[in-house]
Amino acid sequence: MKKLNALIDRIAARKTALVGRDFLLTWQKSRPELEQILDLAEALRLLRARNLDTRCFASGLAVSQFRDNSTRTRFSFASAANLLGLAVQDLDEGKSQIAHGETLRETAVMISFLADAIGIRDDMYLGAGHEYMAEVAQALDDAVTAGVLPQRPVVVNLQCDRDHPTQSMADLQHLVREFGSLEALRGKRLAMTWAYSPSYGKPLSVPQGIIGLMTRLGMDVVLAHPEGYGLIPEIVALAGRQAQENGGSFTQVTSMGEAFADADIVYPKSWAPYAVMGRRTELLRARDHAGLQALEQECLAQNAHHRNWECTDALMATTRDGKGLYLHCLPADISGVSCEQGEVTAPVFDRFRDPLYRQAGCKPYVIAAMILAGRCADPGVVLRELVRRARPRTAG
Repeated sequence: MKKLNALIDRIAARKTALVGRDFLLTWQKSRPELEQILDLAEALRLLRARNLDTRCFASGLAVSQFRDNSTRTRFSFASAANLLGLAVQDLDEGKSQIAHGETLRETAVMISFLADAIGIRDDMYLGAGHEYMAEVAQALDDAVTAGVLPQRPVVVNLQCDRDHPTQSMADLQHLVREFGSLEALRGKRLAMTWAYSPSYGKPLSVPQGIIGLMTRLGMDVVLAHPEGYGLIPEIVALAGRQAQENGGSFTQVTSMGEAFADADIVYPKSWAPYAVMGRRTELLRARDHAGLQALEQECLAQNAHHRNWECTDALMATTRDGKGLYLHCLPADISGVSCEQGEVTAPVFDRFRDPLYRQAGCKPYVIAAMILAGRCADPGVVLRELVRRARPRTAG
């Protein structure tokens, strides 16, 4: 309880502007606001660990809209909403009037009358996912101004084409727990590297989310990928500026081995080249199935040239003292398990399986923290009431 009470005191004392604001991109948030999310997530985790009721809402709805497939984030959003006392309703576009031409603006308002949160995943179209979420947010603002909505739900980005903030913040929460504190990450070397996959079209948002967040912490961040597998240029430039402003470094290399050398943390993950994602977006919009198939074959052939970009025991031995921490957003392409050859060998993955699952387990609390911070003006008061009430979540 001592740790929990200290956390709540820190949350209550911190002045932020999170209430009434959406969580779309981590680089739109200040350092204190990011720290507030981390502290809220940890406080909720500690309450849950003590089997205490964490319901902050007596009623309300959390709406999820997944425009791409998901396991971890889908269930994390549902778990987060339930943790806070909100009911979950998935917006199935095929069963809604969207299929009959209902506008985005109209849909956003119609689902929001008694909603407290809207979680959206839209990562399929480069140059469109973030814009879709911003348009939803604007529609909600307009409806509140017009007096149509009595309250405004907070919009949480569950992955777009630019960023995956619930993932990168969960990754950060995991690192804080592994290394002891946020300040302990200063000076640590993190290698965000491309890795081979026998599939194509994986979004850019995870590596962009990592370089867009970790460069704000005074870390030495290395981005590694083969020639032609670059990310959105403006986000790469942003990472460089942030590293310089926060006393860290940001470098780019074209060798997995160079990135892994003396790294404290490694994050080998496949993604599609920026140029390919642009072409893919055009083909998806045109519903050019033949063009998409041709692009897939072209990209798979390109990937095949870089099969040696695989996280192995030999590479892990080159990390700092051979004890580098392996991260992945999951599911990983595991060589000899989920595919013939992929991002990581089975021995490496098996060795880090439990830490990886703990990493994934941070996401429900991070999402719950984003919702709570966006809807409650003084979350410290809310948490103190939960502690005072001390109502057991289960009888046993």
